Amino acid sequence: MTLSGAGYSVVEAVDGVDGYAKATSMSLAAIVTDLNMPRMNGIEFIKKYRQHPSSRGVPIIFLTTESDESLKQQARAAGATGWIVKPFKQEQLLAVIKKVANA
Repeated sequence: MTLSGAGYSVVEAVDGVDGYAKATSMSLAAIVTDLNMPRMNGIEFIKKYRQHPSSRGVPIIFLTTESDESLKQQARAAGATGWIVKPFKQEQLLAVIKKVANA
């Protein structure tokens, strides 16, 4: 809702597998993913997506309730660009997306 309300075109996925299928079949300016998703968690999604040629140059923002440092390191190692902890301020998400999607 935050991104749509700001004028961004948003593609939603029901889980990590659906997200991977959509992410690899279209051109995206950025990806926002959660850690806790059915069928493929966020770190698994990032690892798999980063192996696909279409992921080149696409920033991935991890948006999750988790704040554990080891999870952040795993996400970075997998290829995440940034990390936002829920609950988040709408302005924070918009600022991050504006920065990475227009980079």
